[in-house]
Amino acid sequence: MIQNLKRHFPQAANANFFAIGLNYKKADAEIRGHFSISEQAQSAILQQAKDDGIPAIVVISTCNRTEIYGFAKDEIQLIKLLCEHTHGTVDEFKNVSYIYKNIIAIDHLFRVGTGLDSQILGDFEIISQLRHGFKQSKKIGMINPFMERLINAVIQASKRIKNETEISSGATSVSFASVQYILARVPYVSEKNILLFGTGKIGRNTCENLIKHTNNEHITLINRTKGKAEKIAGKFNLVVKDYADIQSEISSSDILIVATGAQQPTINKDLLFLKKPLLILDLSIPKNVSEDVKDLDNVTLVHLDDLSAITDKTLEKRSKQIPQAEQIIAEIKEEFDAWLKTRKFAPTIKALKGKLNDLKDAEIDFQSKKIKDFNQQQAEIISNRLIQKITTQFANHLKSEGKTIDESLEMIQRVFHLEDNV
Repeated sequence: MIQNLKRHFPQAANANFFAIGLNYKKADAEIRGHFSISEQAQSAILQQAKDDGIPAIVVISTCNRTEIYGFAKDEIQLIKLLCEHTHGTVDEFKNVSYIYKNIIAIDHLFRVGTGLDSQILGDFEIISQLRHGFKQSKKIGMINPFMERLINAVIQASKRIKNETEISSGATSVSFASVQYILARVPYVSEKNILLFGTGKIGRNTCENLIKHTNNEHITLINRTKGKAEKIAGKFNLVVKDYADIQSEISSSDILIVATGAQQPTINKDLLFLKKPLLILDLSIPKNVSEDVKDLDNVTLVHLDDLSAITDKTLEKRSKQIPQAEQIIAEIKEEFDAWLKTRKFAPTIKALKGKLNDLKDAEIDFQSKKIKDFNQQQAEIISNRLIQKITTQFANHLKSEGKTIDESLEMIQRVFHLEDNV
């Protein structure tokens, strides 16, 4: 277990590592929508963080959570950064948020990245969001060695858990849960007209699940950018309609699935001229279906928060895999802890190696002048091997020192006069 972040990572001396955010547990879909971060907002947050002198930061925003991980003097620095680039306020954030610091923040990131903190247990879609956030931050130089190592460790844990456990068996995601909901509540679903509005990532996944599980040949796609819908439709031999036709397509549909990524509702009751019942599933954050559609008697509106309430044998089976997943996380965190410890003594070992090399160079120079036919090349080889063995021995000793590491470092620095070099 990681004992003390600051003791092992010098960059944290004037800052702490924080995880600040909100998720489905305390914030409903409307509140989460207030703090939803677009690609443009993400770029603005990263740039402002860089301008403000924040050393490292990663931003993730999904339908279920918005989080910022990074180094800061205090948590309010990151909270204000989030609120300045979203529609949420600091007071609103404080009512539904969580703030984790240093070791607890690291623990939280591991649970998020491995699907243990997902709205649907074992949903690994979050790891792609984390990778994306990491790449965006690294692109503008907002990743330090600590965060790079940490995020790679989380990615490694996610991969091992996915491969070595059955926690993701039966792939239950928001898109799969929506299809489960339809199958459980809509009779003769293969005969129903289904309209999918929005072909982003969730829309594509939902489309694949519909085809796989409903045996329905009456699925129509609409997207504001028609080309994107046609690309998906071609893969599955589906019908694509123009966005201008959405009103007439809705009127002939039995099921409408909305997976658009707009900041304002894309569907409201003014679009609905219905002659038969319509089930609407809104898979968007913020909500893209206006609540006013409930004013119509023949409309049933279901949001993704309602879908998360689905508990079935698949999820029960997944929960039994949690101890094994936690063991994998513990193993990788132990490796990360070992790396953190090397951050503490690496400068001293480097300085020691430099000191020994200086002594070697002086001695070889002295002996080469004193001894006739002195083999300088052979002396270099032997000396370098001895220096490597000595520094490795010291490094292994420091790794096992635990609480007395500071005393050992002080002794090494004093004996070899390294104070000015570390």
